[in-house]
Amino acid sequence: MGELGEGSDGLFGRAVDLGILREFVDECAVTSAALALSGEAGTGKTALLDAVAEYARVRGARVLRAAGVEFEENLPFAGLHQLVGPLLTKVAPASTGTLGVALGMTDGPPPSRPEVADAVRGLLTGLAAEGPVLMVIDDLQWFDRPSTMVLEAVLPHLGRHRVGLLVAVRGDGIGHFEGVTAHTVAPLTDDAATAMLRARFPAMAAGVRKRLVDEAKGNPLALLELPVALSPGQRTGNDSLPETLPLSERLREVFASRVRTLPEATRRLLLLAVLEGSGSLAVLAPDHADPKHADSNHADSDSANPDGARANPEVPDLGPAERVGLLTVDHTHGRLVFRHPLTRSAIVELSTSEERRQAHAVLAERLTDHPDRHAWHRAHAVVEPDEGIAALLEQAAVRTRNRGDVAGAVAALLRAAELSPSGVDRRRRLVEAAYVGAVAGGQLRSVPRLLDDALRCDPDTAATPPLGIAVAAAHHLLLSGEGDADTAHRLLVAALDMRPLPLDATDVTVVEAVNTLSWTAYFGGRTELWDAFHRIVARLVPGTPGPLALMNSTLADPARATPLALEELDAAIADLDEQTALIDVVRTSLAGIFVDRLPACREPLRQLRRRHGVEEAGTVLLHILSLSGLERFMAGAWDEAAELADEQVRLAERSGYGLLRCMGLYLQAMLAAGRGDDKAVTELTDRMVGWASPRGFVLVSRLAAQARTLAALGRGDYESAYRHASGISPPGVLASHVPHALWLVTDLTEAAMRTGRRAEAEAHVAAAHAAGLGAFSPRYALLMDAADAMIAPDEQAPARFAAALARPGVEQWPFEHARALLVHGERLRRARMNREARIQLERARQIFERLGAEVWCRRAEREAQPTGSVQGPASLTAQQLTIVELAAAGLSNKQIAERLFLSSRTVGTHLYQAFPKLGVTSRAGLRDALRHLSDTERQE
Repeated sequence: MGELGEGSDGLFGRAVDLGILREFVDECAVTSAALALSGEAGTGKTALLDAVAEYARVRGARVLRAAGVEFEENLPFAGLHQLVGPLLTKVAPASTGTLGVALGMTDGPPPSRPEVADAVRGLLTGLAAEGPVLMVIDDLQWFDRPSTMVLEAVLPHLGRHRVGLLVAVRGDGIGHFEGVTAHTVAPLTDDAATAMLRARFPAMAAGVRKRLVDEAKGNPLALLELPVALSPGQRTGNDSLPETLPLSERLREVFASRVRTLPEATRRLLLLAVLEGSGSLAVLAPDHADPKHADSNHADSDSANPDGARANPEVPDLGPAERVGLLTVDHTHGRLVFRHPLTRSAIVELSTSEERRQAHAVLAERLTDHPDRHAWHRAHAVVEPDEGIAALLEQAAVRTRNRGDVAGAVAALLRAAELSPSGVDRRRRLVEAAYVGAVAGGQLRSVPRLLDDALRCDPDTAATPPLGIAVAAAHHLLLSGEGDADTAHRLLVAALDMRPLPLDATDVTVVEAVNTLSWTAYFGGRTELWDAFHRIVARLVPGTPGPLALMNSTLADPARATPLALEELDAAIADLDEQTALIDVVRTSLAGIFVDRLPACREPLRQLRRRHGVEEAGTVLLHILSLSGLERFMAGAWDEAAELADEQVRLAERSGYGLLRCMGLYLQAMLAAGRGDDKAVTELTDRMVGWASPRGFVLVSRLAAQARTLAALGRGDYESAYRHASGISPPGVLASHVPHALWLVTDLTEAAMRTGRRAEAEAHVAAAHAAGLGAFSPRYALLMDAADAMIAPDEQAPARFAAALARPGVEQWPFEHARALLVHGERLRRARMNREARIQLERARQIFERLGAEVWCRRAEREAQPTGSVQGPASLTAQQLTIVELAAAGLSNKQIAERLFLSSRTVGTHLYQAFPKLGVTSRAGLRDALRHLSDTERQE
């Protein structure tokens, strides 16, 4: 195929789709790119993939093909085997390395998923050095999870290497792939559907054609298959059509009717092929020609059998199915390929449960050299409990997990539990499935149910479920890319509630469980999660130990931290040294975040990073980067903070720590907000909320709101700033168990004042004073003094700002210091103290400039213009100038709002912003300011 356009390979109505695909292939010739085709079954995604694959080949690209198989979802790296396995068979087995072990082609220690991803990335970039590479994957929704996760890890790191990924997926979801452009393959228009039927069925009567177009609703598969079910007389219009043709029902019937016409031997063989999964002729052959060549791991014979002659026998019974177009036989690679996935479903639906069990038994006998597949087929072939088969599945689960496929391991353990005659064995396997399931995609929400099922298996036993398993499960569940805060919390609460009382505070496992529970509550961010934590802490005897006590007293609800708790935290930080456990240094530092103890933790964290073993302790290292980056941001070392945040995001992505990746994104977003990069703030916070919201991590959403608040303040969008800040904690309240409320006291106060909400601002400052926030640290004292000055009357504000800025050590927090100087300068201008105002504004500008806070620097520059305190109408927006003129004419806010179709609050906000620009403090001065502008501008 020389060109990819309308009419390519019989495609109809796909001009737009083909144009997008043509541009995609051309892009892949110069850089990496990824595109996902989504849509309902039968929309023609596979036909588009075939067309673009041929187009890419003609243009010199190497095309790697794979397709998800519904019955291979539990087989680890089945998809990866299809994709890159053929490449590995061309080299000596000893040279296949990590990939060879992962794909079961060579022996060796099981590699981690990052190692497999690195190997795939190296393979692809090596090929790309020779020419463009295009990976084409059909039915991504049925791709096995390990293969999908490897591709997810590889894709963001291909850079400008000429590697493309084109996938087709049913529905509208493309999983967790980042950087993938999504394109929906829409149903055909009526004109395109009519053209397709005319081309494929030229003898069809016009009335029949119109009826099928109406019934198919643009689904190409239905358009092609529905006519097959019609008699010749019905197609020509000589016989009447059925009254109703429900699309989904009719399509199933189309496939079923074609399968029913096949000889019994063919149907049995097709059932074997569907249940076997790979379509290997070697397994399907009557004489079981050479099953070892099917696949040492999951029978992808085309990639695992370089010598296809011995393993590609003729299978005569496939002929009838091939002749009616249900499948094709690829004798070169020894496989059969079903023409459409729905064919598989129809074959299974037409079989009885007994026929399926018999087929699994046959496959088990033919796959004795493949222990995992042998175990699974034996498990499907029985209905009664069988400890022998259960043990085989449990062994398969271990091997599957060692290959990195935790989802497959869970499936094996669950089936092993079902087949366990003993309640004790069933319980043990269910608990193990709960642990493994905590890190498995698609299994997370079933973990509490699995534990409940395990308890019911053997009610007479006095043993309690292994708490260590629950701890590890919740830990991974909390931090992994598949994170789920609520499930982790429920899992730990259930496990701890099953322990005998009182809880032993000297039991390391119990303490670790409660520590992990504190993190589920912290990141979950809801009071009810903390309530369960406090209830369980109260059960610890003889008392709450070490860092756990600190986190309980200063992290859970810092607004209500007592002076004694702060003293204990200070003492614990002072005791940190080389002998302190890695995790205890991290937990002690974390306890100090919201009570401003990070500066004291700076050196212990630096020393910790240099300690032996920290590089291997993934979560510890990521926490160090997060805490150090936050401390550097607050200290005004923004370049250092950016380096730490970038490193954290990079390491978290590579290791699969989704939650800790969000912590790095948060710091990146705060830096972008401080520097006025609104586009980056939006992109970063969208990524944070998009990941955290469906997983129940409310804390991450609050962090995103903080960055959005700061960005809005920087650009002068005070209404948005107020909305974001008050969404974290409402004005007048430091919400219970919302630690981030402490960080936004000054932000919310400023936003409230600048939007005319004086009462709300005053209430919020009062709440912060009631909590004793100013006594927590010198930085909080500065922030509280600035907030007090913001709400002060004009005649008192200068003195209060001066007192705040005179506090010793305010230079330690340059950004907060400069913001206080900026607001002070603005208030001085409103009081017509122009010379003093310019001094404060220039000091603020210099600090902002050193930080790289460009948007804030520009604000200070605008306020400190040589004209003094009056900028005049030229500095007003068009709407502000209109409002000022109407106000000067004597109209009230309500009258102005009605005339301009605005709210009274919006009018008030614009006037509040306009007053300092005109050098007035009330409406009474507006008329003189406008009339005597030239005289006013000459004042110093």
